[in-house]
Amino acid sequence: MNSLIIEKLKKKTVLVTGGAGFIGSNLCETLLKEQINVVCLDNFATGKRENINPFLKLNHFKLIEGDIRLIEDCHKACHGVDFILHQAALGSVPRSINDPITTNAVNVSGFLNMLVAAKDAKVKRFVYAASSSTYGDHEALPKIEDTIGNPLSPYAVTKYVNELYASVFSKTYNLDTIGLRYFNVFGKRQDPNGAYAAVIPKFVQQFIKHESPVINGDGSYSRDFTFIDNVVQANLKALTTSNKQALNTVYNIAYGTRTTLLELTQLLKSNLSKLDHKINNVDISFRANRMGDVPHSLASIEKAKTLLDYTPKYNVKQGIEKTIHWYWNNL
Repeated sequence: MNSLIIEKLKKKTVLVTGGAGFIGSNLCETLLKEQINVVCLDNFATGKRENINPFLKLNHFKLIEGDIRLIEDCHKACHGVDFILHQAALGSVPRSINDPITTNAVNVSGFLNMLVAAKDAKVKRFVYAASSSTYGDHEALPKIEDTIGNPLSPYAVTKYVNELYASVFSKTYNLDTIGLRYFNVFGKRQDPNGAYAAVIPKFVQQFIKHESPVINGDGSYSRDFTFIDNVVQANLKALTTSNKQALNTVYNIAYGTRTTLLELTQLLKSNLSKLDHKINNVDISFRANRMGDVPHSLASIEKAKTLLDYTPKYNVKQGIEKTIHWYWNNL
């Protein structure tokens, strides 16, 4: 973290909702290393206690076990807080298709609760996790913030509604908001287990176990895979920017390159084979495409570079190398 960001957050308190989750725990860790006061709100529906266990003994870390669907929990978490990094959500397109009601309750009602609590607590800035799923069926590449299509899943609907609510709160209540449209984030602490596990941790675990990873489709679908450290940087820059033009809008947060699922799988395999040569012999399987999946995703990150001074340091290859070593030592 650069010295200017540290200086701006010194003696401040940052609330990280979903702080026991993958992205949230990485944000907590980075802030805590710089002796910044952190409050974590999590109900452990998808977050993991082991992600934050090392933080519990720190004097400048506070855990509130609560649910953003309960307004009283949101008010409690926002009390005495200067800034909010709102990461709490139910992710996954397939999960939202299977259970749209719960996805909506968490991602829309919970989001609105947090905005209200932030407004009431006079929080200085509300930075929230938006999503590349908002681009929906708009086919043009790269994705540019001002041009979106129709949502292709209940999850995508909820994340777009977040942007609409944030815009209304910034105009109506003078609450500074910034939305970060994440593109396929990966890195340490991302859960490889469960029906809705993201592709990278799931495939890494399968390769380590000498099991065949299964690609949905023929492997030609592509994504702008984004290493967690780039996402942490974007959140901190959004939290501390003094550029008034940078406020009350949304940004693509990605690296700005496209990798097919087949290329990704081969990259994982070749890196893991250096640690276990038997992985060379593991086959890759294929099945039908998933409903609601967007064929291709690629971000323009010019807006974030210009207004937030976002400068992603890790490309996919560098991020994969770091990620694989973490899983190799922690699975």
